[in-house]
Amino acid sequence: MERYIYPAIFERDEDGYSITFPDLPGCITCGDSLEDAYLMARDALELHLYGMEEDNDDIPSPSKPERITVNSDSFITLVEAYMPLIRDEMANKAIKKTLTIPKWLNDLGENKKVNFSQVLQNALKEKVGVYDYYSKKSKSKV
Repeated sequence: MERYIYPAIFERDEDGYSITFPDLPGCITCGDSLEDAYLMARDALELHLYGMEEDNDDIPSPSKPERITVNSDSFITLVEAYMPLIRDEMANKAIKKTLTIPKWLNDLGENKKVNFSQVLQNALKEKVGVYDYYSKKSKSKV
């Protein structure tokens, strides 16, 4: 799915706002101000749904906001997660890898100011025959 919209419960407390998503147990965050809380809610929703997609978990349908009851110090708002941007960001996130090369090769590379990460990326792309990343879901070039 490209876009998800879920109701979130914003509960006012002494430090700001606590946010929960009734349909997504464990998707909880907080924010100091209302603006900060909304941004944190969107981040939490995006990352939670991304993790569920990666784990091939069933993603529940969102509840209708009018069917959710809240305390007097709380309110409900809808939060949107646009997943193509999140998937792209996560796929292109840099990760660290430990590797081993002979000292003499390392010394030559350093003397020539070689960008080892870029060389490894280029070699891996050539080895697996891609020039961009592939989506695990569609098995096609993104």
